[in-house]
Amino acid sequence: MIYLDNYLDVVNAEEIKAIKQLGKRLSGRTVQHINSTAVGGGVAEILKRLVPLMQEVGIKARWNVLSGSENFFQVTKVFHNAFHGLPVKIIPEMMTTYQEELKLNFRLVNPGADFIILHDQQPLGLAEARRNNHLARWVWYCHIDPTGVSREVWDFLRPYAQRCDAAIYHLPDYAKKLGNREYFMPPAIDPLAEKNREVSAEEKAFILEQLEIPTDLPLIVQVSRFDRLKDPLGVVKTFRLIRKEIPCRLILAGGMADDDPEGTQIIYEVQQEVGNDPGIHLLVLPPVSDLAINVIQRVATVIIQKSVQEGFGLTVSEALWKARPVVATPVGGIKLQVLPEKTGLLARTNEEMAAAVVRLLRNPGFAEQLGKAGHEHVRQNFILPIYLKRWLEVLNAELF
Repeated sequence: MIYLDNYLDVVNAEEIKAIKQLGKRLSGRTVQHINSTAVGGGVAEILKRLVPLMQEVGIKARWNVLSGSENFFQVTKVFHNAFHGLPVKIIPEMMTTYQEELKLNFRLVNPGADFIILHDQQPLGLAEARRNNHLARWVWYCHIDPTGVSREVWDFLRPYAQRCDAAIYHLPDYAKKLGNREYFMPPAIDPLAEKNREVSAEEKAFILEQLEIPTDLPLIVQVSRFDRLKDPLGVVKTFRLIRKEIPCRLILAGGMADDDPEGTQIIYEVQQEVGNDPGIHLLVLPPVSDLAINVIQRVATVIIQKSVQEGFGLTVSEALWKARPVVATPVGGIKLQVLPEKTGLLARTNEEMAAAVVRLLRNPGFAEQLGKAGHEHVRQNFILPIYLKRWLEVLNAELF
């Protein structure tokens, strides 16, 4: 069990004291978080660590996960893609599936809760379960970039979002102007979690041997779930441009979220692109691979994040926390994390990203400087105690 005082090595005592004071005002209040998966993806990772800390400061926090058929999650994946501006085909049966399956989840809603937090669009339809005499504050937390959402999908989902008292977005640019209260709160990583804690030399050697990762050449790494929005095919093409300039290896590692039915197809397409290339290590990792991911990121010479779109991109914070030099696309919340020439480098095209990585490989002193600055930037802005404090400030603002 991790307690707030365990973070005193990364957060000063005054900050911890302020967090506990904010919690006192909410003591005994019930906060219910609802999302679509217990495993895979940033939201599940955050809630796994956030809920116990909320409980420590006196909040009766609980976390519930939607149940749904494969068809339901195929529909919500289409909606997810529509939020990111991808071309999708919407048919009336999708809306019916969404509504009917969420009605089966109305039982999840705690009638005695003081706050009900709906994470992303999958559980948003639960707002239909709200009753006029329900005293809870309902909050929609949008973890993705909704600026390019298709009109058809947004016209369907907007009324549910408007039934909520407030909406939380990662960036002000994401606000949908629903007429309710708005808050802006980027997510965070837990520096004490298995994925981010310090690792021993023995642990590192064991994982590298287990995954058969050689360290004879510089390692270019991307860690992300297998999703078109993470552009894994573009990562492979970018790596092959880098390798023309400097001998190196690519580790493309990730897994799939429970609520993402497209992952298997994406992995197949990447396997076809990689072929028998001995310089590319494609690692499809199970959900219980946090230590492996930690080690992979720590041994990276350069970490890239080639997202097409990104709500925030917690894998970037993970990389920066480990003081690794990062090259990423300037999309969504990545721009909050990678400050060009200060905490990392930004690049849009395969060619630009390859050139940026080559620059870092040829200038290890500059790469180290970026890594150190990136670590401090994350420490000050994107770690769990800071995130908890922001949550408590939002809840206090809603209550008082």
